[in-house]
Amino acid sequence: MKVAVAGTGYVGLVAGVCFAEKGQNVICVDVDENKINMMKQGISPIYEENLQELMQKNYKEGRINYTTDYKNAYKDADFIFIGVGTPERADGSANLDYVFEVAKQIAQTIEKDCVVVIKSTVPIGTNDEVEKYIQNNLKHNVKVTIASNPEFLAQGTAVNDTLNASRIVIGTEDLETKEKMLNLYKNFNLPIVATNRRSAEMIKYASNDFLALKISFMNEIANLCEVVGADVEDVAKGMSYDKRIGDKFLKAGCGYGGSCFPKDTKALHYLAQQQGYELKTIKAAIEVNKNQKLVLIRKARKKFKTFKGLNIAVLGLTFKAGTDDLREAPSLENIPILLEDGANIKAYDPVGEENFKRKFQEQIVYTNTPQEALRDADICFIFTDWDEIKSIRPDEYKNLMKKPNIYDGRNIYKINEMKECNYYSIGR
Repeated sequence: MKVAVAGTGYVGLVAGVCFAEKGQNVICVDVDENKINMMKQGISPIYEENLQELMQKNYKEGRINYTTDYKNAYKDADFIFIGVGTPERADGSANLDYVFEVAKQIAQTIEKDCVVVIKSTVPIGTNDEVEKYIQNNLKHNVKVTIASNPEFLAQGTAVNDTLNASRIVIGTEDLETKEKMLNLYKNFNLPIVATNRRSAEMIKYASNDFLALKISFMNEIANLCEVVGADVEDVAKGMSYDKRIGDKFLKAGCGYGGSCFPKDTKALHYLAQQQGYELKTIKAAIEVNKNQKLVLIRKARKKFKTFKGLNIAVLGLTFKAGTDDLREAPSLENIPILLEDGANIKAYDPVGEENFKRKFQEQIVYTNTPQEALRDADICFIFTDWDEIKSIRPDEYKNLMKKPNIYDGRNIYKINEMKECNYYSIGR
């Protein structure tokens, strides 16, 4: 079967590569010609474990290709996956412009019956709207059906999350489309949840927002632990033995970020408001996370009334380890405050530096090792728990820094390891 994929970001590219790995003939479409040429050379535009290797393997074996020519890509495809971005608008709603631009291209170019699959995260009811749009604008007399097939990948483990997913969710409105989707995924040999389209769209939002809620809950508990003298890590461990709770997403820190949780919580909250309903729990998660991203700055302000003239080491720029994505990263909230206060910043991140330079080129000194960033620093902020950062020995802070004031937003170290430093963490 021929599978066309619109968009080569985390959603589209990972989906395309994984379908190729499972034996399908895949063509990935993007408007950026430089990006297409880079991918044809076997270079991934995003940092993701095992993605580049699978790109090279399947391109060499002829199962995947890349193009800007959407007309030829779509016209005879059996499946067309829409995997473009749905960025957040200022009011919190999802911007569907890219989705409908692809829908327009599909309507104008397809010359055979096909299934259009929306893999992008879209508000409930979007599949219905796309179906109406395409059917009202078809140039040729062909049959098109729409399926919802949301992704459940995490950045940093996206390939594994796709090839070894906990479940595949398929939303359709007719038996024929359902059978085609089941056949497409048969080589994955994974559990499949088949439902209608609106339920599939809601499964995606409900899943992401529940995890965001879980993180925010633990951050609130962590903040209270500091007040009452409890240890949030002991609390989380005690909770984790309850199978109804589990041990995932119980780690307290300086807030969640990335391309999914911030955007999806706001989008579902906005959607509910438009329907005259307020999701109080989701609203709370959004507020808690916004507040949590500045928790380290507030801790430091208690000791330092100003950061002017101080040497500050920032360890970790991306929103989490394993990715070069900066979207909603705590570093983006904190560094402007430090710069405005007049701090001298040295920053280290093993893969996020180039992306960060596009936002802060000259104001920051970027280092090749975390030790270089720590040298002669008055304060160290840890925003990401990369292995390179976790491997720093406690005595290195004392020996390298002018004063070992460490503000750890990821609870990398145990309290007793850092007794010779001024060490501040989350919820302990």
